[in-house]
Amino acid sequence: MKDEDLMKIPKERLGEGTNIKVEIVESEIDLYNDMARVMFKAIVAGLEKGRPPVFILPVGPRDQYRRLARLCNVEGVSCRDVVCINMDEYLNRDGTDHIDYSHPLSFRRYMDEQFYSLLDEDKRVAEENRIFPHPSCPEKIGTLIEELGGVDICFGGVGINGHLAFNEPPDPSLEMTAEEFAALPTRVVELDYRTRICNAISAAGGNIEAMPRLAITVGMKEILAARSVHIYLNRSWQAAVVRRMIHGPVTAQVPASLLQNHPDVRCVMIPEAAELPLAFSE
Repeated sequence: MKDEDLMKIPKERLGEGTNIKVEIVESEIDLYNDMARVMFKAIVAGLEKGRPPVFILPVGPRDQYRRLARLCNVEGVSCRDVVCINMDEYLNRDGTDHIDYSHPLSFRRYMDEQFYSLLDEDKRVAEENRIFPHPSCPEKIGTLIEELGGVDICFGGVGINGHLAFNEPPDPSLEMTAEEFAALPTRVVELDYRTRICNAISAAGGNIEAMPRLAITVGMKEILAARSVHIYLNRSWQAAVVRRMIHGPVTAQVPASLLQNHPDVRCVMIPEAAELPLAFSE
């Protein structure tokens, strides 16, 4: 299907004929509540089975972690043994370390402020279970996941270029197949200019020069190996990429399109993300 035809798929048909389950919620608040409830139910189910869940987590969308912390505190559910693997983090200029914890864009600080510190002290995720990939030892993520018996749920969003975590599309000149891209592990990456522009708009007042150029990301290998993947879309500009992700060709140029080959994917979005984008043909 041509890209211009993908852009004409009505919201009512999103997910039709694919294995990706699509749900359109009424508002951003409903989206945050859904994400928090899914996490909470997985934590409760894991504790009942005697195997706390292993999550791959994003920083965004925004307010789900506050809601999850409130649920756990009110219901008396401990997150101490839950393993939280954050999917990415910005790096310093030479790519040898995370940006400083005090940096306004630090994902580590965000998780502490927006989730971990909000849990009652006796319910907080143990320090050793708050995992961020590090450029000095990216291979440790894959090893840890294997030791833990796999990831139960990977949560995430999709970038304007189709990235998952910071798995950016490769340079087209590399001619990388979807299979080769799917095998990429946790690693240091250079951020796509489209990612830096989008993130500058949302987090830096439009100052693209303030955005880091390097990051570390959990790989497609780890994401696609998760038993379940839940994608959350809360931006109107995701209307085009969601159609490429769900109905377009499976290609490294749209990393999220590789989810078409995963057996258990759920995509939850606000109405604006499901609306028809502009379709253009010469």
